[in-house]
Amino acid sequence: MPSADLLIENARILTMDPERPFAEAIALKDGTVLAVGSRTEVAEAAPSASRRIDAGGASVLPGFIDSHIHLFTGGAQLDSLSLAGFTGFDRIAAAIRARAASDASTVLIAEQAAYSMFGDDEPITRQLLDRVLPDRPLALFASDHHTMWANTAALRAAGILRGRDVPPGNEIVMGEDGLATGELREFEAMAPVSALTPTGGREMLGLAGHEPKTAPTAAQRAIDTAIIKQGLAYCASLGITSFHNMDGNFYQLELLGEIERAGELIVRGRVPFRFTPGMALSELEKAVEMRRRWNSDRLRADFVKIFMDGVVESTTAHMFEDYDTAPGVRGFSYFEPEEFDAICTQIDRLGFQIAVHAIGDAAVNRTLNGYEAAQRANGRRDSRHRIEHIEVLAPADLGRFAALGVIASMQPTHAPGGYYPPEPILSMVGRERMRLAYPWQTIRDTGARLVFASDWPVAPLDPLLGIRTAMMRGPVFDGAPDERQSLVDSIAGFTRDGAFTEFTEDRKGVLKRGALADVVILAGDIEAREPGEIDAMKVAATICGGQLTYERGAA
Repeated sequence: MPSADLLIENARILTMDPERPFAEAIALKDGTVLAVGSRTEVAEAAPSASRRIDAGGASVLPGFIDSHIHLFTGGAQLDSLSLAGFTGFDRIAAAIRARAASDASTVLIAEQAAYSMFGDDEPITRQLLDRVLPDRPLALFASDHHTMWANTAALRAAGILRGRDVPPGNEIVMGEDGLATGELREFEAMAPVSALTPTGGREMLGLAGHEPKTAPTAAQRAIDTAIIKQGLAYCASLGITSFHNMDGNFYQLELLGEIERAGELIVRGRVPFRFTPGMALSELEKAVEMRRRWNSDRLRADFVKIFMDGVVESTTAHMFEDYDTAPGVRGFSYFEPEEFDAICTQIDRLGFQIAVHAIGDAAVNRTLNGYEAAQRANGRRDSRHRIEHIEVLAPADLGRFAALGVIASMQPTHAPGGYYPPEPILSMVGRERMRLAYPWQTIRDTGARLVFASDWPVAPLDPLLGIRTAMMRGPVFDGAPDERQSLVDSIAGFTRDGAFTEFTEDRKGVLKRGALADVVILAGDIEAREPGEIDAMKVAATICGGQLTYERGAA
C-alpha cells in the first residue's frame, strides 16, 4: 500500500463533492489527493504517512480560489496606510501626519479613502489635502481604486498640476483656475502620481495593459519580485491556493514565471491579456502569445479582461437612467455597441474566455449583447464568458446569464449594507434600481452560475470575510430582495465555482481522489459558527500541490 506524504485526520472535511460531501480524513501524495473518506478508509488506502496533522475536529476545505484580485497592486499596498472607516478632518489628518513622520517615501500613499470621508458636502481637493500635508506629495486612493486625490505637491511632482491629455474614460479634473483640482479618475490619470512611488508605478501598468517604457533594471525587478512574493504569501496565509488576476502584461507574467521556475509560486494564478479602448484587434496576437508561453497548472494566461464602464461612486458606471443624485448624468461605456460586438466575436473565435468589468445596468446590457453577438457569429461553445461586479441589473437582462451561459462574477464585500454602509450607493442608485442591485440569489435562482471573489485591494482579501458577508447581508431597505447565501453556496463561491470558472472543475475546488492537493485547514468548525463570527476564524494551514504554504504559528 502506498505511503502518503501528508495525512490529515480527525477532521470535519467539507469536500464540496456532491457525491460525498463529508469526510473525516484525507491523504495527499505527489501533489494530488490519494484518498478521502472515513479514518478507516483512508488508513487502509494509506497506512503510513511522512507527516500527520490532527485537525482536532476543525473544518478542512478545498483551497480557496479568489476569482478576481490584483496581485501586484495588492502586494505593493500591503504596507500602505489604510484609511478604512476613517472620517472627519482631524482624525484623517492625524493618521496621515503620524505615518508621514516615519515614512520617507517620495509620495505618501494612503488606501481605502471614502468619497465622503471629510463630510457629505466636503469634496476632496488638493487644497483640502494641502491642509493635511502641505510640504510633501500626498495621494489618497479611493476604496474602489478608480479615483485618486492628490495634494498640490504631488500634482506638481507628477507634472500634472496644469493638466495633461489622457485617454478617453480617464480624467484629470480641472478647476476654474486652470489648475488640477486634485481629483484623478481612472488608471491613466493616476499613473503620473503612481510613478513617484518606489516601484515607479510598475504595479499599476497591468491595469491598463501597458508594459514598462524602459526595461526595468535588475534591482527594480528584484523589488517587484519581492512585492509579488509578499502578495503570494499573504494569499496563502488566508487559505488561498489559486487566484484569477484581473490585470496583466508580459512583465508581470515574466516575474511570475521566474517565481514559478524557482519553485516559489505558492499560489496558482491566471493572468489575462488586457484589451483597452482604441486597441486594434490585431493586438490579440499578444494574447495568443501569452497563452502559448504560460500554460501550466501553476500559471496560465488564458483569458482576456476588458473594462466596459467605471464605478457608481464617481458616477462613471453606465446606467440606463440618470443617477438619482446627479440629474443628467448616466455614466458611459468605453466601447460602442458594434465595436464591442466585433471585439467579443474575435476574442471568442480565438478560444479565449472573456471577463468584462460592467457595473451599471447599461454596461451589463452592452456586455451581454456582445456575448450574444459572438454566439451568433461563432456558434455556441462552452466559453464560460463572465461579467465582473454586476452591481445594477436591468430586469430584462436577468434571465440572459443562464440563457447565454455567462458566469456572474460578484464580490460579496462590495454590496452596500454588508461590509460597506448603504450610503452613498443607495441614494445614488435609488430604491427602485436597488431592488435588482448586487443580485446574488436573484441571479442564482434563474439557474445561472455565480462565482465569488474579493477584488483585493479594492476590498479585503480574506475569503472568510467574503463568506460571512455573503451570508449576512440582508435587504438594504424594507421590501428589497433578500440576497443572503447559504453556507454551502458561499463556500462554493470561493472553491468549486471558482474551479468551474477556470475550466478546472475536474481537478480543483473539490476534495476527491485524483484532485490537486489544494487544501485549507481552519482553526475551528465553520459549520458550528454563527455566520457573523465566521470572519473571526483563522486559517490553521494552507496546502497547495501537497506542500504546506502557510502554517499558523510557524516562523
